[in-house]
Amino acid sequence: MVLLSELPEGSSSSSSTHGHNSSTQDHRYDVFLSFRGVDTRLSFTNYLYEALMDANLNTFLDDEEIETGEDLKPELESAIKASRASIIVLSKNYASSTWCLDELVLILEQRMTSNHIVIPIFYHVEPTHVRKQQSSFGDAMAKHKLKMDEETEENKRNQWGQKIERWNKALIEVANLKGNDINGRFETEFIEEIVKDIYRRLHVPLKSAQPLFIGMDYSINFITSWLKDGSSHTVDILTISGLGGIGKTSLAKHVYGLYCHEFNKSSYIEDITRRCDGKYNGLLDIQKQLCGDISKTSSIQVYDVSKYTSMIENVVARKRLFLVLDDINSIDQLDALLGSKGFHPGSKVIITTKDKCLTESCALFKTNIKPKHVEHFLEGLDETESRQLLCSHAFMCNHPKEGYEEVSDKLLEYCQGHPLALEVLGKVLHNRGVAYWEGCMKGLKKETNDRINNVLRMSFNSLPSKNDKDLFKHIACFFVGIDRDISETILEACDINTTSGITNLIDRCLLNIGWNNELKMHQLVQEMGRFEVHQESPDKPWKRSRLWCHKESFRVLKQKKGKGNLLGLALDMRMLEKEKLGASYELKTDALSNMDNLMLLQLNYVYMNGSYENFPEEIKWLCMNGFRLKSIPLDLPMQNLVALDMSYSNIESFSGCYSNPQRLEKRQKSDGSCLKEKRLLGSLKILILSFCKHLHSVGDFDQLPALERLILRNCIGLVDVCESIGQCVELILIDLRYCNKLERLPRNIGMLEKVKTMLLDGCNLGESRIKIMDSLEICTVNNIGINRAFLGSIPHDLKSFAMSLPRSLVRLSLENNNLSNESFPMDFSCLSMLKMLNLDGNPINSMPSCVRTLSRLEILSMDNCKKLKSVEYPPRTLKLLWLHHRYYPRSILEKIVFDPEMSPLKLAIDRFNAVRGPYEIEGVIKLQAMMTVEEKVLRSLGWTNVNFFNEK
Repeated sequence: MVLLSELPEGSSSSSSTHGHNSSTQDHRYDVFLSFRGVDTRLSFTNYLYEALMDANLNTFLDDEEIETGEDLKPELESAIKASRASIIVLSKNYASSTWCLDELVLILEQRMTSNHIVIPIFYHVEPTHVRKQQSSFGDAMAKHKLKMDEETEENKRNQWGQKIERWNKALIEVANLKGNDINGRFETEFIEEIVKDIYRRLHVPLKSAQPLFIGMDYSINFITSWLKDGSSHTVDILTISGLGGIGKTSLAKHVYGLYCHEFNKSSYIEDITRRCDGKYNGLLDIQKQLCGDISKTSSIQVYDVSKYTSMIENVVARKRLFLVLDDINSIDQLDALLGSKGFHPGSKVIITTKDKCLTESCALFKTNIKPKHVEHFLEGLDETESRQLLCSHAFMCNHPKEGYEEVSDKLLEYCQGHPLALEVLGKVLHNRGVAYWEGCMKGLKKETNDRINNVLRMSFNSLPSKNDKDLFKHIACFFVGIDRDISETILEACDINTTSGITNLIDRCLLNIGWNNELKMHQLVQEMGRFEVHQESPDKPWKRSRLWCHKESFRVLKQKKGKGNLLGLALDMRMLEKEKLGASYELKTDALSNMDNLMLLQLNYVYMNGSYENFPEEIKWLCMNGFRLKSIPLDLPMQNLVALDMSYSNIESFSGCYSNPQRLEKRQKSDGSCLKEKRLLGSLKILILSFCKHLHSVGDFDQLPALERLILRNCIGLVDVCESIGQCVELILIDLRYCNKLERLPRNIGMLEKVKTMLLDGCNLGESRIKIMDSLEICTVNNIGINRAFLGSIPHDLKSFAMSLPRSLVRLSLENNNLSNESFPMDFSCLSMLKMLNLDGNPINSMPSCVRTLSRLEILSMDNCKKLKSVEYPPRTLKLLWLHHRYYPRSILEKIVFDPEMSPLKLAIDRFNAVRGPYEIEGVIKLQAMMTVEEKVLRSLGWTNVNFFNEK
């Protein structure tokens, strides 16, 4: 992410020399300040001096208030000559000081002889008055002439005359220079511009008084290394991507200022998207700026983007350039600014964007010689950096004031490391009391700060289609934290194209995928998405397309105001337990009867009375965690249901009409057959009944012909899975983790050819009561994918278990099953497609021999195997080996041996293992007590006084 390290330390004004060692060895100072003390010492000049120092610009300021003597002090003359630049503050009484005028003469002489940079500031004076010596400048020069005329000694009078002549010429010269006029400007903004200008021209690294770069050290070093890699064969392009407000522009601007002088020509173009969107000829103006920066300005007026592109192509091919294109959001912008004919070797281009896929889609990458492209994704601040940034703005220090610790932590949690949010809210809360902070936090729960929201909305507005925007709103309102595959299945059923849509959201940093395949969204981005929905009807929630606020959902249902416009509604009564709504928590089922287009419904821990027959028939996702009834209501319309989640509920069985005689009788009376009943859940693809402690059996899968995922995790009372599961020919995942009372698995599960994942973690296979059947198909953990899973024989020692597994198995997990080395077969070669094997938490003392027969294994995990002593010769194909030891105080692992011809791999192992005692990774590292090492080995390592150990 962004922002420079330390806060500025207070600097005293009592010394004539201040600051850091100059970055240029020939100069002691970066800047010399020439000013009239009586005019600006305690105001403008003091503020300017502090800003320069805070920006790491070593600045000389003379602290003498009273001028002594007629001639310039030697130390002032030396300071001017030892400075790289001078800032001259031309104020009302500047010319009345002979020292100021002498400084001016010497400064301008340095400008002519040593490339000394001169920046005049016209502080409430007119340049014309300076040039023509009018007004206060005329009065001052008249007084100097009068003093000359009053001089009785001819020699001194001649000296005065020569000085006045030099002063006149100097005033004319400085007035003709390009200067800065403060009239009509805020001094703070004016000073900031001056500091940026002098910093840019001197190329001094910023220390940053304002904490602009806290947490950015890695990114600055990364880009610096990229800039200095010395490649000269082709153009290098770096794309900096990240969420809006994350610091992309600040980072690119900072690096540009550091290194632009090292190229023949350079150009920094900021805020491209806003400039293009805000003006009809915006892109043309940007092209004009680019051409002006990298080539001589032409008198020919061009009004065509393609012609300007041609001009740019001609220039970039001839010169080694450094370009920064800030905030690109379309391929057209890149094509117009980079062209398609290539750059001069050694050129560098930095692109900042919220859409990281754009760069390689532009015309420049479609040429025969493609640019060398590097991506750098900018993430948010960590907790320490976030606290420092927030406190720097709110308290002007690195830590919260006493009494603000708790409320600061709440704000840090809200911002989640987002620099812009931390900066904006820190400034808003500066000098405010704790009560004000608390009120601000309550307000933020209802509505995000406008400035933050507007920045984030730019990414949303750039989405290319209504489909993508609807997808974003659906996820922001209902699917954050939910498995990607499950979310895609549900949303595809709602006529949302997730294949390209999710990719577009990820490319624009609006969405990312977590370690466990869950959809993740920054809290501020999620709130921005919900704000878009809220704006559909700010004061009448029942008129919106989606309701996610539990309080609003409850009231809409209680008042029965929901209509056909609602597409999704979420209500979790646990979120309202501490709220006093002045009404009963009980709801009527007919509250949903008018929501004809409702497709997404979450009613967690909701107690409903009445018939379910008028539930909306278009529901695709029904989530009813904590459902109180012991069975699914007979009259609940489920013909269009794609996903049913009844986790944590009281249901005792899921066995369709055949398990309930009354239901069967009712159906037979109505239509004379149960055939229709079998197709009752004909669209259901996902069935989740996890943590249903009363559930003892699951059956009648013939009613679920489309079922793809069966998730029964932690059903501690489950003893039976019906044989009819063999009719679920589309099944790809079976999750039975920690169903440790399961007594039988269906024989015909082996008939299923599409099962990719089967999770049997914590089923105590080492002490299994599960009866041996004909065959088993796969086990996997933690949403791991496998090609087919075939369940059948799970014998006590697993020796025939391996032969029952399918050859298409890709991942197998046997975590926490109390399996010892003796439990494993000698050969796993039948699992020729296996890529991941998880043996975590089992009491094995070495890597099982059968693992060596896995010819395609890439990932092997043996975390928390407390008896593990050795891992010898894992398959050559292994890419990642996990040997963490999180839950036990001491690992006894002693030896790891790899095949010399195996491919490079990553070894994840606890660091303390390498220092606790005898320990060896053969060919890599070996640690043992010095007393036990042979003398010849010690001598080969450079030890000469080996008798020392014998004496010990």
